[in-house]
Amino acid sequence: MFFTIPTLLTWARIVAIPLIVGVFYLPFSDPTRNLAATVMFVAFALTDWLDGYLARKLDQSSAFGAFLDPVADKFLVCASLLVLVHLHRVDALIALVIIGREIAISSLREWMAQIGASRSVAVHMLGKLKTTVQMVAIPFLLYDGRLFGVVDTHAWGTVLILAAAVLTIWSMVYYLQKALPEIRAKAR
Repeated sequence: MFFTIPTLLTWARIVAIPLIVGVFYLPFSDPTRNLAATVMFVAFALTDWLDGYLARKLDQSSAFGAFLDPVADKFLVCASLLVLVHLHRVDALIALVIIGREIAISSLREWMAQIGASRSVAVHMLGKLKTTVQMVAIPFLLYDGRLFGVVDTHAWGTVLILAAAVLTIWSMVYYLQKALPEIRAKAR
């Protein structure tokens, strides 16, 4: 199941990372780079929904796809955040909070799976909301201009990335609270 249509879409998100980063090194104007990076990010972020839909529709779900999908999402978000820090559009502390939480919760989920308690840290609506807010904030910050001459994407992106950071901390606390009874039980 390494090369099903849904898995290929997931791989595309990973392949997209150097493209999104690389566009900022091309000899184009800033607005052109911003637009190209934004369009790529949105297109590849939409493959997250599409690969899940196709996996169910085509009955091509697999354990490998279930593993690779969140990894691709985290790579895409983390790489984009690092670009935004480099461009001075996101504060390093915000990026550290978001990236640090991803590492911590991924590690927690791995450990909970090893002790047979993965259900206690299953994906929750709070985590999905955090991801949604991130996935809206990041293209706004990549675009960094006026959308349709009206919407200040930098201002909105900044507010949304701050909201994402709050949701990031909140969801991390939620998952840690859910895991704590299992952690205590295994520590005895």
